Parts: sequence; structure tokens; C-alpha cells
Amino acid sequence: MAKIAYILLCHKDPDAIIQQAERLTATGDFMSIHFDARANPEHFAAMKSALADNPNVTFAKKRIKCGWGEWSLVQATLYAVEAAVDAFPRATHFYMLSGDCMAIKSAEYAHEFLDSRDVDYVESFDYFESDWIKTGMKEERLIYRHFFNERTQKWRFYTSYNMQKKFNITREIPADLQIMIGSQWWCLRRRTIEWILDFTRNRPDVMRFFKTTWIPDETFFQTLVRHVVPENEIVTRTLTFLMFSDYGMPVTFYDDHYDLLLSQDFLFARKISPEAKDLKRRLGALYSAEDVDFAISNEGRSLYKFMSGRGREGRRFAPRFWEAESTLGRERELMIISCKKWHVAKRLLDQVRKHTNVPAIEYLFDESDTDLPDLGGIQATLEKRTRHRRALMRMLFDYYETDSLIICLDPSAMDLLKDFYSDRSTTKLLEIECDMTDEYLTGHAMRVGLAGEKTPPDTMASLLPTIRQDMAFEADAIRDAEFPYRYKMRQSNSVEKNAGLISQFLGLSFDASRDIASTDYLFVD
Repeated sequence: MAKIAYILLCHKDPDAIIQQAERLTATGDFMSIHFDARANPEHFAAMKSALADNPNVTFAKKRIKCGWGEWSLVQATLYAVEAAVDAFPRATHFYMLSGDCMAIKSAEYAHEFLDSRDVDYVESFDYFESDWIKTGMKEERLIYRHFFNERTQKWRFYTSYNMQKKFNITREIPADLQIMIGSQWWCLRRRTIEWILDFTRNRPDVMRFFKTTWIPDETFFQTLVRHVVPENEIVTRTLTFLMFSDYGMPVTFYDDHYDLLLSQDFLFARKISPEAKDLKRRLGALYSAEDVDFAISNEGRSLYKFMSGRGREGRRFAPRFWEAESTLGRERELMIISCKKWHVAKRLLDQVRKHTNVPAIEYLFDESDTDLPDLGGIQATLEKRTRHRRALMRMLFDYYETDSLIICLDPSAMDLLKDFYSDRSTTKLLEIECDMTDEYLTGHAMRVGLAGEKTPPDTMASLLPTIRQDMAFEADAIRDAEFPYRYKMRQSNSVEKNAGLISQFLGLSFDASRDIASTDYLFVD
């Protein structure tokens, strides 16, 4: 009978991971976990302690910091796979999962399903001939070297790419490989996994190639499986049910999707909402159930397309998305940096990106040219962003596939602060108080149009106290609102004190927070 070793990459919510591990191993299956090295070390320690007595759970022997689109995701997967191969000699299949996945069939059904055919399940489409990539880079993912993270180091990513393109610095794809592409949610037999691990040790040239491709988790296993396994032993599909909206966002499943999920011809589903408590409870009980009959109708995608199509035609089948998505999500955490000197907040954000994997966005409600992904037009103007603020933020959480997000706001945006704090999500605020010299305030007055190059000195002298008073009023309004989880770092504070505040705000280690706080140019005008 099939025995499944689940390969789980995760970076958050240790309690949910513990429950998932205990649930999936209770029926005799196994799990190997890689917990992102960027994540809270206390969470990792709690998870290891809770699962220490479970012989069917192991951890990757090495943890690394992971970033979307990077080789690090593939490397973390390989570390977890190697640990599983060593720890679980009885495992016959290796199944890639995320923390947002849940079983939608029983273990009994899953084992029988895998026993019925001696094949590997992996989406594996020809990279150049298929239309798997709908928009954006295609050949450029492979022929250019990508050293930087596109989401957290956007300027470096595109500068490097444009320089290579300008000077025609390209490379050859390994001649004996047919590059394939597909979903990263695969289920492979033990023999296939062992062949892949042997391949990684014997072909350093291929490893070097993939380490600098962009989004290699969509191509690495998909290519290597096709290279080492006969075609008639590959089923080009994933066993994990997932859908995407017209905005390119993963569709999230809630409590009322139970029957729909069970009727799909898949073993797992992604993504399950953190708020879908009843759905999680019912699916959790289902995995260990016996003699369950599943009526497979597989109408999920067509039903979703039909229902969303009615909405696009203006036929009111359900609340509009900005009404239905009126909360960011109870399990989510929005971290807001508020600073009148925008360049100081942006510098702090740059340092935070170097020490965490949390997506961070600059003044998206203040600057129209803030770099944002295409979210179907809702991000197009400041007016739209502000009007549909919660829908925008929820879509950003979904786009970055995260439950933690950092943004910058001007201290004058009290309406936004109050709105976000009234949400069921957790909102945290880090105020940055800077020294305001007359020279800086003069420049500020010119930037916002209160003064010009020819403004008389007497007029400027009378204007500066008013600007100071206005800024003090904004700071007092934030203080009087008595927001919870509010931290205030000051330019006049010691590095140690500011590091402590950053550590509390980000949930980051004190050493990493001190590195951020000690940035020597942080407050320079």
C-alpha cells in the first residue's frame, strides 16, 4: 500500500502546521518540514518541541531564507526531500504541500488512488510550445541570469535584467534538457525522487543553470522528471485543486465550499481560508475516516467561471468583491510605518527587506507611481486605492501569498489608520519621529506647494511655525487615538532603544533589529 511522505514548505502559523502534521501522519503517512529561516525562531522551536515525539515527522537538516521566484524555494524543497528519503524508507510517494493546503479526500482514498497506477503526477508542459505562461517574461526567465528577488529588490532585478539585455549577455540552455513548466504541487514516486537527487549530484552544470533562472519552482522538478522518467509513466496534472480568479489571484475556499471540494477529482485543495474554521474541522476529520464514498463531479472550475461571469455582466448573484472582501482576514497582520519624512521610511523599508521575507510597499496611498502589481485596475489611481482600500489590501495579501504585509502611510492619513485598525485583522503601527530643522521644513513647504523659490523670508519665517504645529497636531491625533500595538521610534533615541521597538513591531530578533536601527544614513536629509 502507498505510504506518502508530505513535503511541506512553510514560514508562519506554527499551530496550524502542528495540527496539519499530526492530522496527516495519524494514518501512517509521513511529513518532512522546511520552516523558513527568516521566520520567528520561537515559532520554529515551538513546532519542533510539539512534534518531537512524532516518529513520522522530520525536519530539513538545513534551513534557508526563502523568497518568491528564487532558487531558494527549490533548494528548501530539496533539503526537505533529502530528509524525508533518509528518515522514511517505507515512503512510496512524495507529495509537495503548502501550509494553505488541506486534504479533500480520506487517507484510505488517497492510498488506493496512488496504488491504482504506477506513475508520477506533475504538470509538465513544454516551456516554449505551451501557453502556460500567459503574460510577462518567457524566454527571458532562462537565457538571462537572475540574481535578485523581483518582489523585494525590484530595482536591482530589472537593472540587472536590462543591462544583460542591452549588452546581449545571454547563456545557452543545457543542450540535453527539454525545459518544461507547470505547477509546483507534484506527487512523485520514491524511485523518481531518488533519480532526481542523483541527478542533482552528478550535474553541477544544470544546477548552476537553474540557480539563476527566474521562478525555478515552476520549471526545475517539471523538467527533471521528464528527463529521468519515461513519458508513459508521467501524468501531466497536479493532484492539488487550485483555481485562479480573473485578477490572477488564487481563489480562497471558505466554509460553504465543503461539498464542492469533495466532489473534485483531486486529493488536496489550496488555498483554505484561515477563517474557514468549520471547513478545516470537517476536512481534518475526513482524512482519517474510512469507507467514505466520493461522488466525483469535478464541476468546480466551470461553476466558478459561470458565477463570476454573471457578476461581470452586472447580474447581482452575490455581493460585489469590495463588499464581500470587507475584511483583510482575521489571521492577517498589517504593519504600518508612519513617517513625515518619506525618505526615512523608505530607507527603513529597504533595510527591513534585507532582514525579512515580508512584502513591503512604500507610500501606496500617497504616491501615484508606487510600484504595485496589476490587480485588475483597482490599483490604477490614488482615488481608487483609497476608495477600495480594504479590497486593495486584501488583493495584495493574496498576490504576495502572505499573511503579513508592511506599508508606509503619511501621518496625516488618520482615516486610513482608523479604518485599518477597525478591521478584524491585526494592525500594528511604527511611528518614526524625525528632527525637523528649519532648512528641512523650508524644503518641505516648497515640495508641497506652500512656498516657492521667491517666497519672501518674512513670509517663510511665519509659515514654518504653522507647519511645525500642523505636524505636531498629526502626531497628537495618532497618540489620542490610543491604537494598540503602537510603537514610536525617534531620531534622538539610542540605537539600542530603536532596535527594541523595531524588534517588537516586526517580531524580529534583537540582533537583526539592531542592524536595521544602526543604519548610519537612516535619518540623513
